[in-house]
Amino acid sequence: MGWLLVFFGASTLIALTPGANNLLGLHHGMGHGLGSALVGLLGRLAAFVLLIAAVAAGLGQLLAAWAPALTIVKWIGVAYLVYLGVRIIIEARRLLPAEDDSSPARGVAAIARKEFLVAITNPKAVLIFTAFVPQFIDPAHGPVPAQVALLGAVYLLAEFLAGTVYIVAGTLVKAARMSLRARRNIDRGTGVVLLGMAGLLAGSRT
Repeated sequence: MGWLLVFFGASTLIALTPGANNLLGLHHGMGHGLGSALVGLLGRLAAFVLLIAAVAAGLGQLLAAWAPALTIVKWIGVAYLVYLGVRIIIEARRLLPAEDDSSPARGVAAIARKEFLVAITNPKAVLIFTAFVPQFIDPAHGPVPAQVALLGAVYLLAEFLAGTVYIVAGTLVKAARMSLRARRNIDRGTGVVLLGMAGLLAGSRT
């Protein structure tokens, strides 16, 4: 089982890397609290389940080999990150003081949908399951589909733990009860970083 522990360690490091989904988890933890953000995290995991299923079905290599597919995914991802970034910046102006904020909490379905769309339109996530995971597949360890399922489950665990770290960090910021100005600045900063990530993704050669 040593190879599985190595895979879990490597997966955790990859999952902890700051990225659009983790930044979104941080934002959701700050804005919606621990429970809603954790339920929303299931949207990200659902996207990864689809990618794992594609690899298990043998579609992963075809997707990775067909350059136009990754290009299409990339530009959809760029467009969605721009949309999210602009929306968060605009919504930052509408924040109310914590003691006066009587607006209803956004449903977890909307949070999960954002997590899902950011994950499924990220070509880097596609490459994780089409290039990184297959490196740990060895016929000596059993049937390939079973290995893909096992490695996929381990990666999902690593992603859940990493996502939880960012969400908890967001809830700690929320608990600090910062001033309205500070909250708005953090949201604006989140939006700007998402726009920056969109720019980096657009300029990548993926």
